Amino acid sequence: MEGSSFGAGRAGGAIDPLDFLKRPQTILRLTTWIFSIVVFGSIINECYVNKDSAELLCIFNENESACSYGIAVGIIAFFGCIFFFVVDLYFQQISSVKDRKRAVLLDLGFSGFLSFLWFVAFCFLANQWQRTAMSKGVSQGADAARAAITFSFFSIIVWVALAVKALQRYRLGTDMSLFATDQFPAEPSAAYPGYPSGSGMESTDTYQSPPFTETLDTNPKGYQVPAY
Repeated sequence: MEGSSFGAGRAGGAIDPLDFLKRPQTILRLTTWIFSIVVFGSIINECYVNKDSAELLCIFNENESACSYGIAVGIIAFFGCIFFFVVDLYFQQISSVKDRKRAVLLDLGFSGFLSFLWFVAFCFLANQWQRTAMSKGVSQGADAARAAITFSFFSIIVWVALAVKALQRYRLGTDMSLFATDQFPAEPSAAYPGYPSGSGMESTDTYQSPPFTETLDTNPKGYQVPAY
């Protein structure tokens, strides 16, 4: 993008809502937002079953940690998507280059961290599901358990893609044409431009010699040195 800073134009520019929604980064955020809802919603609603007692047990091998971890990662991803969606929406209004850089680095770090959390969630849930003994109660929530595992895997891909997009924005950096750099020389060794004509500075070429530049005659006419 010409005249851009970390993937966005000049601060204060108008935002086209339709163009914003069509951005790959916006589509990825909305996608992973939906995936997070599917994961923690499936676990909360259908992955707790009754067995021989009235107590609800986690469907993943009766391991409460598996359900708790899946719910926690899903909720973190849910609110993280909302936060960075708002940051993307107002990113072009950020006038400070340093603040833009911090926002991009925060996006990069958070996306990478969530990719790791979803990878752990997928491995953890899949491992516990393989160890789960099938029963009548388990079979009722089997589809929800498989959905949580599947969308945990898809979330890894989407968050990795978001991390890559953030890395690309960071590498774009800042186009210094946004600032008045044309006032400075292009290279350190380049000479500074001279004063333009009519700038109010007198040129040394217009300097005239002072008056009375005639050579003084040491012997004026009509005067004779007396002889002694």
